[in-house]
Amino acid sequence: MNNGSKHHGSVVPMVTPITAAGELDTVAVDRLVDALLSGGVDGIFVLGTTGEGVNVPRKFRHQLVERVATRLQNRSLLYAGLGDLHPRDFGAANELFHAGAHAVVAHPPIAVPVPAHELHGWYRALLDGLEGPLVLYNMPSLSGVSIPLEVVEKLLGHPRLAGLKDSENNPKRLEEVLRRFGGRTDFSIFVGVGALMQHGLKLGAVGIVPSVGNLIPGVCRELCRSACRGDWADATRQFSRMNAVASLYQQGRTLNESLAVLKAAVHFRGLCAPHVLPPLRPLSGPQLAKIRQQMTELHLLNGEK
Repeated sequence: MNNGSKHHGSVVPMVTPITAAGELDTVAVDRLVDALLSGGVDGIFVLGTTGEGVNVPRKFRHQLVERVATRLQNRSLLYAGLGDLHPRDFGAANELFHAGAHAVVAHPPIAVPVPAHELHGWYRALLDGLEGPLVLYNMPSLSGVSIPLEVVEKLLGHPRLAGLKDSENNPKRLEEVLRRFGGRTDFSIFVGVGALMQHGLKLGAVGIVPSVGNLIPGVCRELCRSACRGDWADATRQFSRMNAVASLYQQGRTLNESLAVLKAAVHFRGLCAPHVLPPLRPLSGPQLAKIRQQMTELHLLNGEK
């Protein structure tokens, strides 16, 4: 499973702790980072989709990266999402390296879309100006475009290209990604779709990016470790637990709805407040009560794993 790169394992896309006033909750950031480290994560990914990345105000994006980096003290790798990036903002990526990120992660732009056939030039321009490694982020449900595998192939070998996080819910594409690009020591493939994580690891993916890791980081770590040693019976046990917990916030919900529920669940774990950024909508009192009850049934309260 490990291709020899430092980019591998369970990289948790951390929720972004917010105060009631809509500011960054730095105390909760520390608490959440500590919990993820205790779970043995290989990396923390801030400002991703799970972290409400495209909605996080620019005024505290740098502050968040710096705070997490300070708390981590290089005990885990730190990945930072670039959000809805415009070419005029390419320089902002290097600000995140200066703040302590070990790598940045970029999906195709949303507000000013770039056609699939032009993504090679867009990513090449970004890569050429970076001071550190970049992970491509394929999530067409968010960006509206799937990064063509031909584009990935053309970018391979760039000294700043570190890997691909593929969050397209397409088993055939994932199989083709791993067939064409798996096994390289200079390019790490991460699976971003929860339902495909065990399958992807079996086929040679070197890591996963599980949103459920905010709640059960140790289980996600164990899935990767079991896969690495070829213990698929144990991997199946860990994967089943991940799916059961993920259903708490994903089943029957849109992406935005699931993010608000996940934040509430992290709140009930004692790690941050349930506040979300617009356009996400906070949960009502009855909704919060229902989530708490479901967490009790899943044995997620009182420090249970």
